[in-house]
Amino acid sequence: MSSFFCWGSYLGKRKVISESQIRPRLSNRAFEVLGLAEKLLGYDRIMVKCFDGFSRLCRIRGKMKRRVWIRVNDVVIVSPWDFQQDKWGDITYRYRRNQVDWLRNNDYMKAVPTLKGA
Repeated sequence: MSSFFCWGSYLGKRKVISESQIRPRLSNRAFEVLGLAEKLLGYDRIMVKCFDGFSRLCRIRGKMKRRVWIRVNDVVIVSPWDFQQDKWGDITYRYRRNQVDWLRNNDYMKAVPTLKGA
């Protein structure tokens, strides 16, 4: 018997029958803010208009860099840096369109503003 054991069905992605079953990740209100991607600046930097009133220059975390593509007008979760909290931040999550609708319907967001011309 070999020492190699194939886990098979134990590893892998969870089965999702429809997108309506996906419940969105909620932000930790003490540390994270919701925001709207305003402008793509290249490489991993994005200008984000946060719902707390600040416009932050954010970078995409390394874990998300090649797995999640962020476009203009996407709703994201921003984690402000410890220093210069009103200017810099990290993007930790991007919401899909149906997740934004769920957040809006369950009063986590009153209204999602959209950028003009995009």
